[in-house]
Amino acid sequence: MSVVRLLVLGAVRRRGSAHGYQVRSDLESWGAHEWAGLKPGSIYHALRQMAVEGLLRADEEAPSTAGGPPRIDYEITEAGEADYFALLRHALSKADQRLDMLSAGAGLMDDLPRAEAVELLKTRVRALEEWRSRVRRDWSPDEDPEAWGMVGEVLGMWVHTAESAAEWTRGLIERLERGAYVMAGENPRAPVSRPGRGR
Repeated sequence: MSVVRLLVLGAVRRRGSAHGYQVRSDLESWGAHEWAGLKPGSIYHALRQMAVEGLLRADEEAPSTAGGPPRIDYEITEAGEADYFALLRHALSKADQRLDMLSAGAGLMDDLPRAEAVELLKTRVRALEEWRSRVRRDWSPDEDPEAWGMVGEVLGMWVHTAESAAEWTRGLIERLERGAYVMAGENPRAPVSRPGRGR
Protein backbone atom coordinates (compact mmCIF):
# COMPACT_ATOMS: atom_id res chain seq x y z
CA MET A 1 0.00 0.00 0.00
CA SER A 2 1.36 3.40 -0.97
CA VAL A 3 1.35 6.29 1.48
CA VAL A 4 2.00 8.67 -1.45
CA ARG A 5 -1.19 7.54 -3.22
CA LEU A 6 -3.25 7.87 -0.05
CA LEU A 7 -1.94 11.34 0.77
CA VAL A 8 -2.16 12.70 -2.77
CA LEU A 9 -5.70 11.37 -3.33
CA GLY A 10 -6.73 12.73 0.07
CA ALA A 11 -5.27 16.18 -0.64
CA VAL A 12 -6.93 16.44 -4.07
CA ARG A 13 -10.24 15.18 -2.70
CA ARG A 14 -10.25 17.74 0.10
CA ARG A 15 -9.69 20.62 -2.30
CA GLY A 16 -12.14 19.39 -4.94
CA SER A 17 -9.74 20.58 -7.64
CA ALA A 18 -6.03 21.18 -7.20
CA HIS A 19 -2.86 21.65 -9.18
CA GLY A 20 0.43 20.07 -8.21
CA TYR A 21 1.81 22.99 -6.23
CA GLN A 22 -1.35 23.17 -4.10
CA VAL A 23 -1.15 19.44 -3.33
CA ARG A 24 2.53 19.78 -2.47
CA SER A 25 1.87 22.81 -0.22
CA ASP A 26 -0.96 21.04 1.59
CA LEU A 27 1.11 17.92 2.22
CA GLU A 28 4.09 19.96 3.40
CA SER A 29 1.80 21.92 5.76
CA TRP A 30 0.80 18.54 7.26
CA GLY A 31 4.49 17.74 7.76
CA ALA A 32 4.28 14.76 5.38
CA HIS A 33 7.68 15.62 3.87
CA GLU A 34 9.10 14.82 7.33
CA TRP A 35 7.10 11.82 8.61
CA ALA A 36 6.37 10.21 5.23
CA GLY A 37 9.57 11.28 3.47
CA LEU A 38 7.57 12.78 0.59
CA LYS A 39 9.64 14.46 -2.07
CA PRO A 40 8.15 16.98 -4.51
CA GLY A 41 9.04 14.73 -7.44
CA SER A 42 7.10 11.80 -5.98
CA ILE A 43 4.01 14.00 -5.55
CA TYR A 44 4.05 15.23 -9.17
CA HIS A 45 4.79 11.72 -10.43
CA ALA A 46 1.87 10.32 -8.40
CA LEU A 47 -0.48 12.97 -9.82
CA ARG A 48 0.50 12.15 -13.42
CA GLN A 49 0.42 8.38 -12.84
CA MET A 50 -2.98 8.41 -11.15
CA ALA A 51 -4.35 10.52 -14.01
CA VAL A 52 -3.12 7.82 -16.43
CA GLU A 53 -4.78 5.16 -14.25
CA GLY A 54 -8.09 7.05 -14.24
CA LEU A 55 -8.03 7.82 -10.51
CA LEU A 56 -7.66 11.54 -11.20
CA ARG A 57 -8.99 13.69 -14.03
CA ALA A 58 -6.42 16.16 -15.41
CA ASP A 59 -7.55 19.47 -16.93
CA GLU A 60 -4.87 21.57 -18.54
CA GLU A 61 -5.29 25.33 -18.24
CA ALA A 62 -3.88 27.98 -20.54
CA PRO A 63 -0.19 28.85 -20.08
CA SER A 64 0.48 31.70 -17.66
CA THR A 65 0.96 35.19 -19.04
CA ALA A 66 4.47 35.10 -17.57
CA GLY A 67 5.35 32.42 -20.10
CA GLY A 68 5.39 29.40 -17.84
CA PRO A 69 4.04 25.98 -18.79
CA PRO A 70 0.32 25.31 -18.61
CA ARG A 71 -0.95 24.43 -15.17
CA ILE A 72 -2.77 21.11 -14.75
CA ASP A 73 -5.68 20.92 -12.33
CA TYR A 74 -6.65 17.51 -10.97
CA GLU A 75 -9.98 16.21 -9.68
CA ILE A 76 -10.64 12.83 -8.11
CA THR A 77 -12.74 10.40 -10.17
CA GLU A 78 -15.19 7.77 -8.97
CA ALA A 79 -12.44 5.16 -9.30
CA GLY A 80 -10.11 7.47 -7.36
CA GLU A 81 -12.68 7.78 -4.55
CA ALA A 82 -12.93 3.99 -4.33
CA ASP A 83 -9.12 3.61 -4.25
CA TYR A 84 -8.77 6.39 -1.68
CA PHE A 85 -11.26 4.86 0.74
CA ALA A 86 -9.77 1.38 0.29
CA LEU A 87 -6.31 2.76 1.17
CA LEU A 88 -7.70 4.75 4.10
CA ARG A 89 -9.57 1.76 5.56
CA HIS A 90 -6.50 -0.42 5.16
CA ALA A 91 -4.29 2.17 6.87
CA LEU A 92 -6.54 2.31 9.92
CA SER A 93 -7.37 -1.36 10.37
CA LYS A 94 -4.13 -3.28 9.82
CA ALA A 95 -1.77 -4.08 12.68
CA ASP A 96 1.34 -4.29 10.54
CA GLN A 97 1.12 -0.78 9.13
CA ARG A 98 4.27 1.25 8.73
CA LEU A 99 4.16 4.41 10.82
CA ASP A 100 3.90 6.69 7.76
CA MET A 101 0.82 4.84 6.45
CA LEU A 102 -0.85 4.85 9.86
CA SER A 103 -0.04 8.56 10.25
CA ALA A 104 -1.64 9.31 6.88
CA GLY A 105 -4.70 7.26 7.81
CA ALA A 106 -5.06 9.00 11.17
CA GLY A 107 -4.67 12.41 9.54
CA LEU A 108 -7.37 11.69 6.94
CA MET A 109 -9.65 9.65 9.22
CA ASP A 110 -12.26 12.42 9.46
CA ASP A 111 -13.27 11.60 5.87
CA LEU A 112 -15.00 8.52 7.34
CA PRO A 113 -18.19 8.35 9.41
CA ARG A 114 -17.43 8.13 13.13
CA ALA A 115 -18.86 4.61 13.62
CA GLU A 116 -16.84 3.22 10.72
CA ALA A 117 -13.60 4.81 11.93
CA VAL A 118 -14.15 3.35 15.41
CA GLU A 119 -14.80 -0.14 13.99
CA LEU A 120 -11.68 0.01 11.80
CA LEU A 121 -9.58 1.02 14.80
CA LYS A 122 -11.09 -1.75 16.93
CA THR A 123 -10.12 -4.19 14.18
CA ARG A 124 -6.57 -2.86 14.43
CA VAL A 125 -6.50 -3.35 18.21
CA ARG A 126 -7.72 -6.95 17.87
CA ALA A 127 -5.07 -7.66 15.24
CA LEU A 128 -2.35 -6.16 17.43
CA GLU A 129 -3.48 -8.21 20.42
CA GLU A 130 -3.59 -11.42 18.36
CA TRP A 131 -0.12 -10.78 16.95
CA ARG A 132 1.28 -10.04 20.42
CA SER A 133 -0.27 -13.26 21.76
CA ARG A 134 1.33 -15.30 18.96
CA VAL A 135 4.77 -13.92 19.80
CA ARG A 136 4.25 -14.44 23.55
CA ARG A 137 3.27 -18.09 23.03
CA ASP A 138 6.89 -18.85 22.13
CA TRP A 139 8.68 -16.11 24.02
CA SER A 140 8.07 -14.51 27.40
CA PRO A 141 9.80 -11.42 28.77
CA ASP A 142 9.54 -13.04 32.22
CA GLU A 143 12.19 -15.57 31.19
CA ASP A 144 15.88 -14.83 31.48
CA PRO A 145 16.16 -11.88 29.05
CA GLU A 146 19.53 -13.12 27.81
CA ALA A 147 18.41 -16.72 27.20
CA TRP A 148 17.26 -15.92 23.67
CA GLY A 149 20.23 -13.71 22.88
CA MET A 150 19.67 -10.80 20.53
CA VAL A 151 16.59 -12.51 19.07
CA GLY A 152 14.98 -12.01 22.49
CA GLU A 153 15.73 -8.29 22.25
CA VAL A 154 14.03 -8.15 18.86
CA LEU A 155 11.00 -10.06 20.14
CA GLY A 156 10.84 -7.77 23.16
CA MET A 157 10.88 -4.73 20.90
CA TRP A 158 8.04 -6.21 18.80
CA VAL A 159 5.90 -6.95 21.84
CA HIS A 160 6.56 -3.50 23.30
CA THR A 161 5.71 -1.87 19.96
CA ALA A 162 2.46 -3.85 19.67
CA GLU A 163 1.45 -2.95 23.22
CA SER A 164 2.14 0.77 22.78
CA ALA A 165 0.38 0.79 19.37
CA ALA A 166 -2.70 -0.86 20.90
CA GLU A 167 -2.67 1.60 23.79
CA TRP A 168 -2.54 4.60 21.43
CA THR A 169 -5.30 3.14 19.27
CA ARG A 170 -7.56 2.50 22.29
CA GLY A 171 -7.06 6.13 23.35
CA LEU A 172 -8.08 7.36 19.92
CA ILE A 173 -11.15 5.12 19.98
CA GLU A 174 -12.14 6.57 23.37
CA ARG A 175 -11.76 10.14 22.09
CA LEU A 176 -13.86 9.36 19.02
CA GLU A 177 -16.53 7.67 21.11
CA ARG A 178 -16.66 10.76 23.36
CA GLY A 179 -17.36 12.89 20.27
CA ALA A 180 -13.93 14.32 19.50
CA TYR A 181 -13.46 15.77 16.02
CA VAL A 182 -15.98 16.41 13.27
CA MET A 183 -16.31 13.29 11.14
CA ALA A 184 -17.85 12.73 7.70
CA GLY A 185 -21.58 13.40 7.62
CA GLU A 186 -21.54 15.47 10.82
CA ASN A 187 -22.19 19.18 11.11
CA PRO A 188 -19.29 21.28 12.35
CA ARG A 189 -19.81 22.38 15.93
CA ALA A 190 -21.03 25.92 16.52
CA PRO A 191 -18.29 28.17 17.88
CA VAL A 192 -18.25 28.35 21.67
CA SER A 193 -18.82 31.86 23.01
CA ARG A 194 -16.15 32.96 25.44
CA PRO A 195 -16.79 35.20 28.42
CA GLY A 196 -15.62 38.76 28.15
CA ARG A 197 -15.70 38.96 24.35
CA GLY A 198 -17.78 41.48 22.49
CA ARG A 199 -20.25 40.63 19.77
